Amino acid sequence: MAQIDEKRLYHDVVDEMRIGMLSWESLYSTKVGGVAPHVSELSEALARRGIEVHVFTRRGDFGSYDEINGVHYQRVDFDQSGDILVQMDRMCDAIFDRFGHVQKLFGSFDLVHGHDWHPVAALNRIKAAYKIPYLITLHSTEWGRNGNNFSGDYVPREIAHREWLAGYESAMVITTTQRMKDELKWLYQIPGDKIEIIPNGLIIGSFRRSQDPGRVKERHGIHPLAPVVLFCGRMNYQKGPSILVEAIPQVLARHWDAKFVFVGEGGMRPICENRARELGVDGSCIFLGYTPSNVKEEWMNACDMICLPSRNEPFGIVVLEGWDAGKPVIATEAVSIIKNFEDGLLAYIQPESIAWCINRLLDNPKEMERLGKAGRERLEKEFTWDEIARETEIVYERVLKKR
Repeated sequence: MAQIDEKRLYHDVVDEMRIGMLSWESLYSTKVGGVAPHVSELSEALARRGIEVHVFTRRGDFGSYDEINGVHYQRVDFDQSGDILVQMDRMCDAIFDRFGHVQKLFGSFDLVHGHDWHPVAALNRIKAAYKIPYLITLHSTEWGRNGNNFSGDYVPREIAHREWLAGYESAMVITTTQRMKDELKWLYQIPGDKIEIIPNGLIIGSFRRSQDPGRVKERHGIHPLAPVVLFCGRMNYQKGPSILVEAIPQVLARHWDAKFVFVGEGGMRPICENRARELGVDGSCIFLGYTPSNVKEEWMNACDMICLPSRNEPFGIVVLEGWDAGKPVIATEAVSIIKNFEDGLLAYIQPESIAWCINRLLDNPKEMERLGKAGRERLEKEFTWDEIARETEIVYERVLKKR
C-alpha cells in the first residue's frame, strides 16, 4: 500500500496556500537593505492569514532551517567568491536544489514569489522543472540605482537583462508605486495590466521612542535646542545626499544654528564630506556612516525633520519610518508616496528647492507638527503589513485562477 503524504493531504483538504519566497536577504539570514524587512514582515503577515510561507535565502550566520514567527526559513550555503553575478548564480543553483528537497518534505508549492533580480535564475528553473508560476516584486531597477542610466559595464547591463527576463517570464509583477510601474513599462516594455501596485509597509510603532531629543543632540556636540535635519540612507548618487549638502549654505543663511546629520554609508560619503568643507559648512554637519539600527532609530526620534533628496526613489521606506516617529518629511518629487503640503513637502531635485522647504518648516513649527501628525495617521491607515498581505493574497489568487 502506498504511503500517504499526510502534509499533502492536509494541504488539499483545507486548500491552504503554500508559497516559496525567494530573496537574497531577509531579517533572519543576511540583511543588506530594505528588501530584508519587506520579505520577512510580509511573510509573517501572510502566515497570519493562514498561508504557509517558506523563505529561500542565503544562510548568513544562521542555521540552514528555522521556523520564526510562523515562517519557514530555508537557508543555503554557496561559494561567495567572484563578482555579484557569479555569486547570485551559485545562490540560485543552491536554492533550486533546496527547493526540490523542501517539496519532498512539505508538499508541492502553489506559487513562488521572488524579490528583485537576484533569484531570477532560480525562479525560471523552478518554473521550467515544476511548472509552478512565479511572481516578481521589483523594488527598484538597475537603471535607477545607477542614476537613471546604464554604464558600459557588463555587470549592470546583465542585471538589467535579468530584471527584464523576470518581467517577461513571471505571471505578474508587483511594484510599490505608480512611478515604479511607469518606469518598468518604459524601461522593459512590461504591459501595464501585468503590473500590480502594492506599497511597502512598516510595523506600526517600530520607530517610535520615548526619549529626550536634547540629550541625543548633546552627546554629539549639538546644542539641545538646535534644529536637526536628518538624512538617512545609502550615500550614493541615487539617494542624492550631495543635493542636501549643496542646500546647507542657504539654510544656514536663515537659520545659523541648524545641524545636518547624515546616517548611511556609500561611495558619495567622502565626496559629500569634502564638499561640505569646500562650502565652509562642515561644522554644521555630522557624517555618522553606517550605524546600528538603535542609533538610526534614536536619531529618527531626536531630529526635527527628515530629508530625502533622492534623484530616483522606487518607494522611500524612510518616509514611513519618519512618519512612525511623528516627524515631518521633506523629499524630492522623485518620492511619489508623499502628498505635497498634506503629509510632507516635495521639492524639485535642486538644492535651492530643498533649502526652501527646510527653511519653510523651520520658520513654522506648527506646520512641522501638523505634517508629522498627518503622516503618522496616513501610515496607520494605508501602510500596515496586514493590509499589504491582504492585497498580495488577492494577486496570488488571481494568478492561481489562470493556471
